Amino acid sequence: MAGKSIFFAGGGTGGHIYPALAIAEKIAELDPAAKIHFFTSSRDIDKHILSKTAFQYTTLPAIGLSIRPDKFLHFCKMFLASQIIAAETITKSENPVVVGVGGFVAAPVCRAAYKLKIPLFLLNVDIIPGKANKLIGRWAQRIFVQFEETAEYFGKQKTKVTVAGCPLRSSFDNPNPQKAKDALGLDYNKKILLITGASTGSQNINRTICSLLEKLSNYADNWQIVHLTGRANFDQVSAGYTNAPIRNKVVDYYDDMPDLLAAADIVIGRSGAVSVAEYAAAATPSICMPYPYHNDLHQYLNAGKLVEAGAAVIVDDVGDDKDRCEWLWEELEPLLKNETTRRQMKDACKTVARKNAAKIIAEAVLGK
Repeated sequence: MAGKSIFFAGGGTGGHIYPALAIAEKIAELDPAAKIHFFTSSRDIDKHILSKTAFQYTTLPAIGLSIRPDKFLHFCKMFLASQIIAAETITKSENPVVVGVGGFVAAPVCRAAYKLKIPLFLLNVDIIPGKANKLIGRWAQRIFVQFEETAEYFGKQKTKVTVAGCPLRSSFDNPNPQKAKDALGLDYNKKILLITGASTGSQNINRTICSLLEKLSNYADNWQIVHLTGRANFDQVSAGYTNAPIRNKVVDYYDDMPDLLAAADIVIGRSGAVSVAEYAAAATPSICMPYPYHNDLHQYLNAGKLVEAGAAVIVDDVGDDKDRCEWLWEELEPLLKNETTRRQMKDACKTVARKNAAKIIAEAVLGK
């Protein structure tokens, strides 16, 4: 009997692609005969991540929903076109199964699976599901979530929910911090402050850190900075580090986050669902600066799970640059000084980390 054909649907950010990739890796391990295919967005990040894997992928023309009349019509056209492409691809396969992982790409593919009566699973890693995932939840056979609180947001569909955690790449099981230090040319004798705005970077976080470089330089004897800027922001941030007295490595993007997070002593970053799961899995004390422009403010809730455990603190990404800098420094400086606090936060990470989510979901998809 031929192996199953597993189709993952979602993209646009690393937060959608990386959990899907983690499940795909586990499926390939459990069933080498399985055929794995991704439906992704046209954004560069999807291609960047998947082109480095052995998995096939198809780019869909789907776009995000807009209620503006002119843009809504275009959204509908692209939704239908994506659904047709997905349906044609899926029907050519044997024993198909679809796994939606969120975002505007997932909805048309999952709609195609529902109409074709193909087994459909949904992964939702944020505490609050978005509109697309609430819709997909109606079609799905099972819904996998990271947090227990999420079940209530699916209403009548909550009986389908399984709390599995956030699927993480297998490299989080055995990270190699020395590899990251060597790759980035870091000083083995200095602690690492890691700055990240997730896969696309954050202008507010970048600007704030550059404003704090003078204060950070007072800790140059013991600390160094690794700053992930996002591709669009690299030149501007690099210029901000010109002549900075503290040792630093400014890069636009870094693929091997399991190794880098394991090497870091503190991370400052966004609190997307995947990010908080990775901070916990790597046991890295974190200062979370939730993305402030989501209507439901779900990144605050994601970060709150780490704060409750004592593994993180939250700094609001407030609109005023001066206020943001002052607030971040109030939280950061004590952590730079106090190894005991950092060690306690590191231990707290281990109480919330879940590392078997990919296996749980992969086995369900394969029917094991």
